[in-house]
Amino acid sequence: MRELPSGTVTFLFTDIEGSTKLLHELGAAAYAHALAGHRRVLREAFGAKGGVEVDTQGDAFFFAFPTAPGALQAAAEALEGLASAPIRVRMGIHTGTPHLAEEGYVGVDVHRAARIAACGHGGQVLVSAATAALVDTHGLSDLGEHRLKDLSAPERIYQLGSGDFPPLKSLYQTNLPVPATPFLGRDEELAIVATAIAESRLVTLTGPGGTGKTRLAIQAAAEVADAFPDGVWWVSLTPIRDATRVRAAIAQALQAKGELEGQIGDKRLLLILDNFEQVIDAATDLAALQGACPNLRLVVTTREVLQVAGEHAYAVPPLKPDDATQLFNTRALSARTDFQPGPAVDELCARLEHLPLAVELAAARVRVLSPELLLDRLGQRLDLLQGGRDADPRQQTLRATVQWSYDLLSPTEQKLFARLSVFAGGYTLEAAEEVCEADLDTLASLVEKSLLRQSASRFWMLETIREFAAERLEASGEEPEIRLRHAAFFTTFAVESDPKLRTREQIQWMTRFQQERNNIRAALEFLAARPERAEEEARLAGACSYFWNLSADPREGRMRLEAALTRAVDIPPDLKAGLRSGLAQLAFLAGDSESAVRHAEEGLRIRRELGDDGGLLRSLLDRAIAADLAGDVPTCNNLLQECADLARRVGDRWFLGLCLNNLGCIAFDAGDFTHSRLVFAEALEQLEEVGDPQSLANGATNLASAELELGEHERAAARFRSVIETTRDGHFPEPVIWCLDGLAATEIQAGDAERAARLLGASEGIAERIGYAVKGMERKRHADTLEQLREQIDDGRVAEARAAGAALELAQAIELALEGART
Repeated sequence: MRELPSGTVTFLFTDIEGSTKLLHELGAAAYAHALAGHRRVLREAFGAKGGVEVDTQGDAFFFAFPTAPGALQAAAEALEGLASAPIRVRMGIHTGTPHLAEEGYVGVDVHRAARIAACGHGGQVLVSAATAALVDTHGLSDLGEHRLKDLSAPERIYQLGSGDFPPLKSLYQTNLPVPATPFLGRDEELAIVATAIAESRLVTLTGPGGTGKTRLAIQAAAEVADAFPDGVWWVSLTPIRDATRVRAAIAQALQAKGELEGQIGDKRLLLILDNFEQVIDAATDLAALQGACPNLRLVVTTREVLQVAGEHAYAVPPLKPDDATQLFNTRALSARTDFQPGPAVDELCARLEHLPLAVELAAARVRVLSPELLLDRLGQRLDLLQGGRDADPRQQTLRATVQWSYDLLSPTEQKLFARLSVFAGGYTLEAAEEVCEADLDTLASLVEKSLLRQSASRFWMLETIREFAAERLEASGEEPEIRLRHAAFFTTFAVESDPKLRTREQIQWMTRFQQERNNIRAALEFLAARPERAEEEARLAGACSYFWNLSADPREGRMRLEAALTRAVDIPPDLKAGLRSGLAQLAFLAGDSESAVRHAEEGLRIRRELGDDGGLLRSLLDRAIAADLAGDVPTCNNLLQECADLARRVGDRWFLGLCLNNLGCIAFDAGDFTHSRLVFAEALEQLEEVGDPQSLANGATNLASAELELGEHERAAARFRSVIETTRDGHFPEPVIWCLDGLAATEIQAGDAERAARLLGASEGIAERIGYAVKGMERKRHADTLEQLREQIDDGRVAEARAAGAALELAQAIELALEGART
């Protein structure tokens, strides 16, 4: 074999599409002949362009090329040579700088090339962005960004030529996390878990911390993703200790806004619930959820089995010796590029029980200790733990490895390591600096030692390591002070971020709030356990109330606000009013008019006494909306007028826009469409100055509805489509529902009843999936549109078109709506 190229290398992987099916169709003899011809063509084409055969497994080839153009030319010639053959080959090409060891290439680039090939189709050559950057892109087609099943971040994929193929077999409809390191080995375990998911509705991966349950679950989910058209969704339970919060965590991952059973229904989706042992009491609730959702499958990582009917429990074993050695060598090479594997690595991995986390922690130390020294020093620590009777030997090994890694830290690193355990769900550099007095060099050192993980702008700890760090923090005596700093930091964050939720930056700050949601929960729970901190608890809970409102999950917000209000005896009245206001808004979302009126009235009473114009605006609007929910239109109208007058006087465009929007709705419901259009137009003018995306979408939709009622169908349709275009990112699906409904009405006027029925069905389908109940002006228009449809086409055609529309996902429904603007 020719010498393998080194430095910058381009890898090419091939595989035969449908080889088993082809074997049955051709018969063994004919297939063997075709296979031999395929191998000859590939070897000749690849060898002619400098390709070196690295490996052959079954009907798949792995070649390495010294240049990217050579690899692409070889692939093109191979396809041409196979054009008349019965075999169709898919190829993947990627360029990187792998480490060349005695046994071959080591590094993530090899795995990336294989994954790129795996997501293609027979006759298709896929090219990574890294390779495309080194060649003439004239003959490449840009297929856009895709997430491969190695779970890396999305990357742009190109296709050689312009042929038509089905969509790539990449990940979609998923929130699976991007792992910090590639998945290595575990082929047998991966196959076992993938088969279990296919055959069982509930699969639990069990074992002590550090055995790789989470990583195996994520990778298995990626491998089977094609079987779940409604998505594969990751639910981290790491920061949750209350079993009653599991449903809320699932709803947050799915972005579901109603009851889970109704949201999931008969969808074919997979949920991965990580770290379930700390909420084990929720196991029976999972069984009930699956009972109501026949196509829902669950993968659960836990240190103990759930003991529910239908559970397929798989005890995750340690790594196989070769896999553990490969993991150590790969991690060691990333820590030290001149690392040379040797026999001591095998023995070291064996002493570490082949536990993935223990192996990673040891490998991170090769910067300063050779494998031989690691074996000597770590081996002494492990020997101290031999002979124990009660603890799981694997857990003893892992704890000893973590303790050993901790002992090697400097006193500064040890102190920061312990303090960082205060965070839940990750944290930013700024948070670490403020709460833990961290500096970037020490954080970077902890990342290099695999005691911290980093992704983009956030840091976090694996739960097994965080538990150890929390013990160190408690032993240090610093825990109360650090937790207080943590609560103070996130209170400041919430207070300063809350106003930004009413600006053009609304979505960015909603994302920030979502990222810190677990830290906010941890801070609230810490403060709630200390009666002397009732004021701080009220300040933090009150500052989060509008975020809870926007995230459309009134349950958690109401629970937190009510808990804070219960303890709010001797706190400033403005904080009490803030809690009341938040509770009124969330009660309105939940349709609880009695609570909405009660909290809004008390908040308004306090704010009138205080004479605080800013707070009074909020309380007047709360009380007006509560009155509307209770059916008291006169009171609602009077309070809105008062609120609008005050907003004009103090120059608050946001509150003025919301008041006018609601006053326009009153006029609309009364049938005064001319006046409502004038009021909606003024409301929109005010809101455009502020730029709050949700309020702008609501205001524009209302104005379009008035235009529709006044017979201005084309103008209304254009405005409905404009709203859909601006909300297509999916953050606010409610305006999309209203606009689809409104467009259905305009299509009837345009004479396209079947398209109108599909749009109406799309509106209904999205509303059902997110648990939204159509009300007010939308409900009447919906009923009117349906009645007009039945006058134009028969009930069967209406039902068929509505069903077709209801089956569309949000993105598909948006495309359907926007088609009208392009035709």
